[in-house]
Amino acid sequence: MQTDIILDLNEISQEEGQGLVELAKESIKYYLQTGKIPKLEEIPFEIWKKKGATFITLERKDTGSLRGCIGSIIPFRALYEDVISNAIAAATRDPRFTPISLEELPYLKTKVSILSYPIPLEYIDYQDLLNKIKPFEDGLILKLGNYQGTFLPDVWEDLPNKEQFLAHLCLKAGLQPDCIIKYHPEIFVYKTKVFSD
Repeated sequence: MQTDIILDLNEISQEEGQGLVELAKESIKYYLQTGKIPKLEEIPFEIWKKKGATFITLERKDTGSLRGCIGSIIPFRALYEDVISNAIAAATRDPRFTPISLEELPYLKTKVSILSYPIPLEYIDYQDLLNKIKPFEDGLILKLGNYQGTFLPDVWEDLPNKEQFLAHLCLKAGLQPDCIIKYHPEIFVYKTKVFSD
């Protein structure tokens, strides 16, 4: 296995993770002020240089409602670069929302989810899949041809029922809610380690 990829989420300490939250917030602020992507002169932690996949979630502090969420599923660039890029994208390019303004920043909560490497989940049929997935623990990726969607483990808080979770995952991938029963798509599973302000 490659050693330049984060393989164990426990490699990331609280301090390193909280640093990523600050990096995400500062990157958004800098981009909104200058229109430029920030460049780090110094990388404070060695682990930040390893390849890692992250999702950045922005929520309203007052209501908890989602304000932007963008991420990577597979690690393909340094952890800190992934955070900078996804933070800016979550703030300005999530197609579900209008771009965030500088004035809005103090009212937002920033969450950085670091993903473990996704592994295929073998299942015989729908019931077998229901038995194998672990609510509040598993993030899932659904893949069928050109269709793909993912839900972070956080989504279980809104959809704690397994059947609902899978139906909404089908919809997110652009398919019918019963896509798993009908087509037996590929399912991959991953864990996350979440840091927030």
